[in-house]
Amino acid sequence: MTAKNPGVQVRGSTTGRPVMVLFDVLGQRWTLRILWELRHGRLNFRDLRGRCDDISPTVLNARLKTLRELKLVDHREGGYAYTDQGAELSRKLATFDQWAERWAKTLNPS
Repeated sequence: MTAKNPGVQVRGSTTGRPVMVLFDVLGQRWTLRILWELRHGRLNFRDLRGRCDDISPTVLNARLKTLRELKLVDHREGGYAYTDQGAELSRKLATFDQWAERWAKTLNPS
């Protein structure tokens, strides 16, 4: 299966707007977790799989293939890591994480 690209219809968007394509890819099971685990640096396949609660190797391979095709992750000696665009996305996701922590406290004040 080839990665989805902007301009191609995805779930929730017949136009394939770039943001909708991104949300579709990020919404695939395990994709956000893989990106999250790469936030501290390059990981080989085995370490990445272990950090993702022993995700199926088939699923991990499929998600990594998609992330590489979208130029968010690369694979070199030492394993997988963000590309420059992937690192920028990671910083944006960290902002969402901070917001979610504050939001969760409003739902369940301690």
